[in-house]
Amino acid sequence: MRMALRIEDYALIGNCLTCALVGRDGSIDWLGLPRFDSPACFAALLGGPENGRWLIAPSVPILAVERRYRPDTMILETRFRTENGEVTLIDFMSLPGRPDAVNTIRIVRGESGSVPMRMEAIFRFDYGRTVPWVRQGRDGLRAIAGPDALLLRAPVPLDSRGTTTVAAFTVAAGDEVPFVLSGYPSHRDGPRAIDAVAALQETEERWRRWSGHYVDRGEWHEPVMRSLLTLKALTYAPTGGIVAAATTSLPELIGGIRNWDYRFCWLRDAAFTLHSLLLSGYRNEAMAWREWLLRAVAGSPAEIQVMYGIGGERRLPEFELPWLAGHQGSSPVRIGNAAHTQRQTDVFGEIMGAVYSADLYGIKAHDDVRNVQKALLDHLEGHWQLPDSGIWEMRGPEQRYTHSAVMAWVAFDRAVKSVESFGLVGPVERWKAVRDAIHAEVCEKGFDRTRGAFVQRYGAAELDAALLRIPLVGFLPADDPRVIATADAIRRDLTVDGFVLRYRTGTVHEGLPPGEGTFLICSFWMADNLALMGRHREARELFEQLLSIRNDVGLLAEEFDPRARRFLGNFPQAFSHVGIINTAHNLTLNEGPAGRRTAH
Repeated sequence: MRMALRIEDYALIGNCLTCALVGRDGSIDWLGLPRFDSPACFAALLGGPENGRWLIAPSVPILAVERRYRPDTMILETRFRTENGEVTLIDFMSLPGRPDAVNTIRIVRGESGSVPMRMEAIFRFDYGRTVPWVRQGRDGLRAIAGPDALLLRAPVPLDSRGTTTVAAFTVAAGDEVPFVLSGYPSHRDGPRAIDAVAALQETEERWRRWSGHYVDRGEWHEPVMRSLLTLKALTYAPTGGIVAAATTSLPELIGGIRNWDYRFCWLRDAAFTLHSLLLSGYRNEAMAWREWLLRAVAGSPAEIQVMYGIGGERRLPEFELPWLAGHQGSSPVRIGNAAHTQRQTDVFGEIMGAVYSADLYGIKAHDDVRNVQKALLDHLEGHWQLPDSGIWEMRGPEQRYTHSAVMAWVAFDRAVKSVESFGLVGPVERWKAVRDAIHAEVCEKGFDRTRGAFVQRYGAAELDAALLRIPLVGFLPADDPRVIATADAIRRDLTVDGFVLRYRTGTVHEGLPPGEGTFLICSFWMADNLALMGRHREARELFEQLLSIRNDVGLLAEEFDPRARRFLGNFPQAFSHVGIINTAHNLTLNEGPAGRRTAH
């Protein structure tokens, strides 16, 4: 019986149209298909193999497994060592030619000896619910159901056992056996056959050309480069949208109900990603995201959402899939995300900050960008004092969150700076007055004098790791006693084995039961705070601790359980990899991303 894999046992492959997750055992449990009427990335680790699986692995006992990405690429190599010899499974998605088709290519290469192999393919569509019609033809095995189709081509005989397609073959040293699975719309002809080995060479060359734009060979080049590649793989090339993670419903607590769909474009997450791309020299991606943003938020500022689909879609209804058991029994499995209907005031600051950063890096805003900025500010001026659901998307009653008010300050602060430096035209004196009013209110109502620290929301005493962003966005300097006291309070009361929690879960205002892992981006924020305070040794130690928990191919999930030493939450998480990039630069450059974002 197959042992359940952990989240950290997976690796990502993708081609900037969609993606899949490959397990250490040679399995692809879910595979994305490129359709605009559903999220780009389907990979989900949901339920058992009856819900869909494509396995290629030795059919004899495996003694050891080693994995790596080919340097500067998203090409995964998994080497299996057996008593019969060694084989390498090479997994990748060819970079797109036809935009509505995806080729997932798996090449089995013999390294030594002669190793018996097996392939098992269980094709399911519609999140495991639909068993397709499967037929063998001259050009391969086709699986069709509704709008979806798959075409599997292989040089070995394929047999059917019930609803499972199987193959048995042997690989000797020097052999290469390619499998090509093409996903495409069922109303179109299947993609033409491709040379898998030639596609491997072309894909490797294209990834390395992209990676070559990042020339910093500093101390942490490898983890930063892997993070940049992961962010690129989470980008939907046709629109420039960047999804928050490749998965849905991976639990924040094993067996718990905090299981959310992250395969959408959060303005906040994408803004963080934009800063990292700009910092690393990837202007084209940053410009594509900015244009995606303009299209997504077009219309009334009162209707701005915190997240959108990859094409800017606004309807993201949340529903549950009762036929799926969830990762290691964690249910419900959710599709869509109800948080898209929430008011989250901080996104106005994220948008204004992102545009300001683009200006700083020489990506000049055109008239449409300036018009969007002014419309957002006009709306925010009359609404920044309203309660909201906050950065963590609380599902209880709306509150006055301190972080939300800080980011409203950021919106007006960056507007003023844009007038002074980049040609934005607007009522700058009025914007200054609003900025000053917000600052005064936060310092009065968001700071608990009894505790001596900033708190999660006005009138409360709870801490919140989002408050670590106060010096990062320039609201107060890092050496302000209130900032230092807040960081120290979070380190003392909101950490587990040095890793930072978002907040203490399970409160009435949150609206959910308690229990989740430490939230990795918050630990990176802590390292950034320590660096800005001049506590470089502590910052470096925390950063190295964070790098040490990456899985064997350098990926991070959303959360981490320090006691069980395992990943939690969706995977791989853009937020976490943004943290690697930003903190590495903060620790190695005189002016890291925090310096850029707070520049006057």
